[in-house]
Amino acid sequence: MGKCGLVALVVAAVSVLLGERIVNLRKRTFASRELVNNHLPNCVPLKNLNDGSEDITVFGDGLAFVSNGLKYPGICSSDAPGKIFLLDLKESRVRPIELRMARNFDLETFNPHGISVYTDPNDDTVYLFVVSHPHHKSQVELFKFVEEELSLMHLKTFKHELLNSVNDILALGVDRFYVTNDHYFSNELLKTIVEPVMCQPWTNVVYYSPETVKVVSEGYYFANGINISPDKRYVYVMDLLDHKVHVLEMKEDHALDFVKAVDVGSLCDNIEVDAKTGDLWLGCHPNGWKVLNNDLKDPPGSEVIYIKNIHSEEPLVTQVFADDGHKIMGSSVATTYGGKLLIGSIFHKALCCDLD
Repeated sequence: MGKCGLVALVVAAVSVLLGERIVNLRKRTFASRELVNNHLPNCVPLKNLNDGSEDITVFGDGLAFVSNGLKYPGICSSDAPGKIFLLDLKESRVRPIELRMARNFDLETFNPHGISVYTDPNDDTVYLFVVSHPHHKSQVELFKFVEEELSLMHLKTFKHELLNSVNDILALGVDRFYVTNDHYFSNELLKTIVEPVMCQPWTNVVYYSPETVKVVSEGYYFANGINISPDKRYVYVMDLLDHKVHVLEMKEDHALDFVKAVDVGSLCDNIEVDAKTGDLWLGCHPNGWKVLNNDLKDPPGSEVIYIKNIHSEEPLVTQVFADDGHKIMGSSVATTYGGKLLIGSIFHKALCCDLD
């Protein structure tokens, strides 16, 4: 075989491999799925959150933090700096309030992603952990919430080589947490082009403390949302591209042992846990291919999945809300309080709906 023939053979082989990988990615992202609307009553957009509400977490007596303004590779985003908003869900009309931050914190590069709250049991001080991506890097910012001033006091920045592509965070104390890494590579080109096409289970969960930083769970196609059961025994991790919630048992050394995986039938993002019932609420992408395409004429839809009795032999997985993208695009989180359902988005608005 001549040199030209060999080159043609290599090109043909690469083309076949690339085509097979793209077909596989389309299957994993449910590229052919058409969504049927399943709306809830009285869904009202929340003001001031038009640049996204990627993560929402409820704490205390009906308060909630919202991360706003995420800039993520391949996703539509605003040029405005990121912000953190506060919601009081006890109000009849929920109004997002932007929290002030100290001048010594670099707001211009603040790029908030997943968030988690830790409340000190000794004095009820509320600490907010925020995943941020300044200059396309990953780090964790720690804030103290000063409620009477409606402000966040920046305390510390956590960095480590194992925090290489952090998506979400689960706070365990004022200086320890779990995070999910949603990509294996740190390089933007490898993350946005090579890794999605290869679509291999290379991502992981990392435990961070002052004493040790280690990988505690791995083998995820796209490790995303993370949360914990009310009794603090089990950790839940969402594998977005495998469409499963992994149930993991937490050991004394903070290792995570696999218990089981529950199929959710969608590309689910963040996980919120009902503090009273232990049930899970998931904000999901019913068609992930549309999220990647960024075509507002054919917008990505939104879906909310509810999981009841996840530790039973037959957990109940229910679609609570679905929209084809005309009410809310790219839903990434869902959480409840007092009969209300909050639905957040990567880059679009947030909705507050009645569950009853």
